[in-house]
Amino acid sequence: MHIVEFRGFEKFVQGRPYWEVPVLVQRLCGICPVSHHLAAAKAVDQLVGAQEIPPTAEKIRRLMHYGQTLQSHAVHFFHLASPDFLFDFDDATAHRNIGGVMADFPDIARQGVRLRKFGQEIIRVTAGKRVHGTGAIPGGVNKALTLPERNYLLADLDLMVQWGCNILKLIRKAYELNPGYFTYFATIRSNYLSLIRADGALDLYHGGLRAKNEHGEILFDHLDYRRYAQVLREQVKPWSYMKFPFINSLGPDKGWYRVGPLARINNCDSIATPLAEEGRKEFMALGGGEPIHVTLAYHWARMIELLHAIEAIKELLLDRDIFGDELATRGDMAREGIGVIEAPRGTLFHHYRTNEDGLIEKANLIVSTTNNNQAMNESIRQVAERYLDGKELTEPLLNQIEVAVRAYDPCLSCATHALGQMPLYVELMEESTGEIVDCLVRDMDGTVRKEMFSLPVGEG
Repeated sequence: MHIVEFRGFEKFVQGRPYWEVPVLVQRLCGICPVSHHLAAAKAVDQLVGAQEIPPTAEKIRRLMHYGQTLQSHAVHFFHLASPDFLFDFDDATAHRNIGGVMADFPDIARQGVRLRKFGQEIIRVTAGKRVHGTGAIPGGVNKALTLPERNYLLADLDLMVQWGCNILKLIRKAYELNPGYFTYFATIRSNYLSLIRADGALDLYHGGLRAKNEHGEILFDHLDYRRYAQVLREQVKPWSYMKFPFINSLGPDKGWYRVGPLARINNCDSIATPLAEEGRKEFMALGGGEPIHVTLAYHWARMIELLHAIEAIKELLLDRDIFGDELATRGDMAREGIGVIEAPRGTLFHHYRTNEDGLIEKANLIVSTTNNNQAMNESIRQVAERYLDGKELTEPLLNQIEVAVRAYDPCLSCATHALGQMPLYVELMEESTGEIVDCLVRDMDGTVRKEMFSLPVGEG
């Protein structure tokens, strides 16, 4: 998977004052800005010496983050991925999309819209607006909830919980009707990385780093995420602007890993909310004691997290701490801060170092899609090995490649800082000679065409 777009956020945040960073880095993305906002805020907390923010501040941030998780998972599943389950892989492109879902399954489409809207309302109330809000500040947050805001958000919550349960039933049925999802399609064995709570439970906002190998054996556990550079490295390859992270002790060939919903469900020992925990147990039973490796199982894991987010939102809205008046704290200033959070797409690292004037002099971001880079390439390889005859590229093959990549919910704007949509451009190359055998392009308008011209090998 060649990623050729580049903007360079890590470079142009240099020279900016540290307090601007939580708002500035949100511009990486319009889908998951809250994740960047909070990861940067956690790093900036360390810069201002706030080793532990007030309970009200942490719970408001968690509420904001769960709203982000809910709206992002709803967008991905209902608008992007649900056609992969509701329609056949070989279905016409013009029908196998959200328009087709709205026409054939209007109730499912409406639920997706309403769930996303509810998540966005959580963000608006906690961050000030739905996209690119300013709720998190150095050492805390800038507002608590009011009673009318809390009651407004509680009004539809029980309905959201019911819909979350219905979605799990829907996706379970889809897998039962398509057993190939759990046998051959884009299945790869990998390591897994995520944050984990002190008691081993799923935690999307805070925790230590846990990594497991393909057999479910612990590689490292409860590691202070500020020590991430001791266990992770980033490899650069000449044909992509997206880096290739790996676990240092295993090396680049064996140390690549997956992050995101599948990794988090594989890694955690439990989920603190009861309905999601019931869903987790049912899901993990399919692995027979080992991690679930099937790429399309990301969708099932994502819906378990969606239900968990709704349950967690309800718990937080009923917690009186969200009305508190102690919103921020500070301590002794520091020159370095590292914030890590579980974004909807996976583990997200923000690392900043400042000079004596509080200006950023170095920034390193490892975003979720970058962590999944090698895994996406491996999934594409698995699809090609099964569906490609070695002679000709076909439109169904394009669909299957898209299905495999889409399972990761990649955010290329975050990972490579791409602007706008990218067409799908697939080349078939004779390995021994480097000769291009076939080339198929899907343009942004969905048109599929043969492309006879190709760039030289290594420059595509």
